[in-house]
Amino acid sequence: MVCKISFLLNKSLLLISFFILCRSFPLFAQTTVNAPNTDTAHLKVGVAGSSPFIIEKNNKEFNGIAYDIWQMIAVDARWNYSVVDYPSVAQALDSLENGKIDILVGPISITSERVNKVRFSQPYYQSSLSIMSRAEKRGLWDRISPFFSWKLAVALAVFLFILAIVGTLIWIAERKESPEQFPPDPPRGIANGMWLAIVTMSTTGYGDKAPVTLLGRIITGCWMVISIIFATSMVAGIASTLTLTGMGTSTITKASELAGKQVATIKHSPAIDFIDDNNATPVQVDNLHSAYRLLKDKKVAAVVYDRPQLQYYLKTHPDDDIQVGVAQYYKQGYGFAFPKGNNKLLPEVNIHLLNLMEENRVQPVVDRWLGKEDE
Repeated sequence: MVCKISFLLNKSLLLISFFILCRSFPLFAQTTVNAPNTDTAHLKVGVAGSSPFIIEKNNKEFNGIAYDIWQMIAVDARWNYSVVDYPSVAQALDSLENGKIDILVGPISITSERVNKVRFSQPYYQSSLSIMSRAEKRGLWDRISPFFSWKLAVALAVFLFILAIVGTLIWIAERKESPEQFPPDPPRGIANGMWLAIVTMSTTGYGDKAPVTLLGRIITGCWMVISIIFATSMVAGIASTLTLTGMGTSTITKASELAGKQVATIKHSPAIDFIDDNNATPVQVDNLHSAYRLLKDKKVAAVVYDRPQLQYYLKTHPDDDIQVGVAQYYKQGYGFAFPKGNNKLLPEVNIHLLNLMEENRVQPVVDRWLGKEDE
């Protein structure tokens, strides 16, 4: 009887011990197995974009501004990742939205349209749009074309109108006292008055026409003072126009000069809206080299695209006849993109990116690829 009781007691103790062990095992596993975060255990990193932010070396090995900065983050965080290459940013963003990759690395502009679809890190680079154009000497037509503009035609019309007013006033003052110089007939009399105004303005002084009345002399005297200022300004303007058109180049330096011209840019670039806004016609191509060839062959007047890409292209393809203007437009940041939703990877990337900036490790990467801005 005692043995039976002892056997039952031991069996009960074993069952209780097994039950306690089973209940405590999940806690034990949770506290002792320090598995890596599922978001960063092995990341699928998409890369897309143009030089100098994403550059494929060989055998799917990459470098460039964006990739080098990402690599520093991954090394500091001790993350493992594999790279998925995409031919365009648009295709890479589609894959990101569909959850095929965990992060997209490249020159990804942070725009309001894209923020509605994906999430972004803080900017690692501040970019802008710039204009690349030819720096060739002006031809004969470029030099004389300002004299055939609507502005000059309007100025001449205003000048003739002023001459007509002065000529009419002189004729009214002189027609009775000097009918031989200023006939009572309005067309002839006003024409002679305009002739006197022109001779007076140019200080030629033929002496064939002259006022004889006090009122006529007052009108002519006032016109002398006014015409000295007017003639001096007009001659100075003409001289400046001739000098600038003769010594300048046909480089497009500001956005207002794009109006009415064909301008090349890359497909899906924010530059398309910029070109439309400046009343120019966008010519979309697949890559920057194609845009450069159109500019070089004079099939487009300029290329508008992201400033760092234009600078890097001219750095690697030196051409004294092509220049990138100093003006910058549509300033926007480049960031790393993430799928929308509860993404634990985003804040970690932001923290590491801030550390890199505080340690001044980002700017040397940019300078290595683009050179310093003042060089």
